[in-house]
Amino acid sequence: METVIVTGASTGIGHGCAAVLVRKGFRVFGSVRSRTDADRISHELGEKFVPLLFDIADQTAVRSSAAIVEEILRGKPLFGLVNNAGIAVPGPLLYLDIDEFRRQLEVNVTGQLIVTQTFAPLLKSADAQKAGRIVMMSSVGGRNASPFIGAYNASKFALEGMSESLRRELMLWGIDVIVVAPGTIATPIWDKAEQADIARYSNTPYAAALNAVRDYMLVNGRKGLKPEQVGELVHRALTAARPKTRYVITPDPLQNLLVGTLPKRMVDRLIARRLGLSPKSLTRRSSLQPK
Repeated sequence: METVIVTGASTGIGHGCAAVLVRKGFRVFGSVRSRTDADRISHELGEKFVPLLFDIADQTAVRSSAAIVEEILRGKPLFGLVNNAGIAVPGPLLYLDIDEFRRQLEVNVTGQLIVTQTFAPLLKSADAQKAGRIVMMSSVGGRNASPFIGAYNASKFALEGMSESLRRELMLWGIDVIVVAPGTIATPIWDKAEQADIARYSNTPYAAALNAVRDYMLVNGRKGLKPEQVGELVHRALTAARPKTRYVITPDPLQNLLVGTLPKRMVDRLIARRLGLSPKSLTRRSSLQPK
């Protein structure tokens, strides 16, 4: 039985990946951050799912979990590592708390490297043709950024660059690194979005645009793809004889194509028109100073 690590397996895309891989016969070690989640997912997915308790930004905890996996593998190489765990910190960059920005990068970039450094030795094989693969969970926002999720976009742009460097460095051992970039996925995050605290920005020039973005995300987020669809794509990335270096999966591929190919200034104008992000929308009282 081949073994795969999936980080952030408690909900959403991580849970969808774990479920698909278990169904296809893999043993999945899934990282969660609470015993409650560990017990719940073990009950849902059965004996092929083995929970690991760690936060990806906690290097000591990650190393402890890797030791457990290594002992269970008994010298057999790890088939795959799916770096999925991550967070999204919303807010206009001019007013975003710097500690929140640091936390965004700590989890979505540094945490991915901690996990990769720790588990990469288990992916190696005496036969480079049998070395494991790494899947990095990016986003369509890893190539094209949007207003008010700049911290998240920064982390995903960084992740994509780091993934490319890793892919070229790890060729030495035959370990491949593949990026999966989802668009909108229907996950529990949209149930929480309605309660998202954007009140702190109510006295900034972005208040109206932020409300418009939140409403758009609520309506369209719940229409997104199922997490298991991403899981199927991750399975393909792990098992394809000749995988691509980057896969995109989105409910609106045409929009993604247009945003990625139209001139940036044109996309800027379209976004500004939709959200009211132009000098004409400023009031006399508007200021760049935080309130």
